[in-house]
Amino acid sequence: QVQLVESGGGLVQPGGSLRLSCAASGIPFNRYVMGWYRRCPGKERELVARIWSDTITNYADSVKGRFTISRDNAKNTVYLQMNSLKPEDTAVYICNAFFTYKDDYWGQGTQVTVSS
Repeated sequence: QVQLVESGGGLVQPGGSLRLSCAASGIPFNRYVMGWYRRCPGKERELVARIWSDTITNYADSVKGRFTISRDNAKNTVYLQMNSLKPEDTAVYICNAFFTYKDDYWGQGTQVTVSS
């Protein structure tokens, strides 16, 4: 019933940009903390960015100044604008919706590959 559907991933050259989207359904979207995580093969999943409101966000040190998280509550969608992409940003990017530890949902992920 709950669905988080990511889109916008793909292949991009170093220095390029992508915008990821995550469309949520089946939840009261504006009550949830929304986040983007990423996982590289053989590595632990790591937090990229989270957003509680338009004024409360946090970012991993590795993406500060390059990535921007935002949300549109009217569209039940969270975005991740990714600029100045580096090869080490290559990963599966996964959308998360969190309200309580019993209301914690994950998308399937979208692949981002940064390569020349």
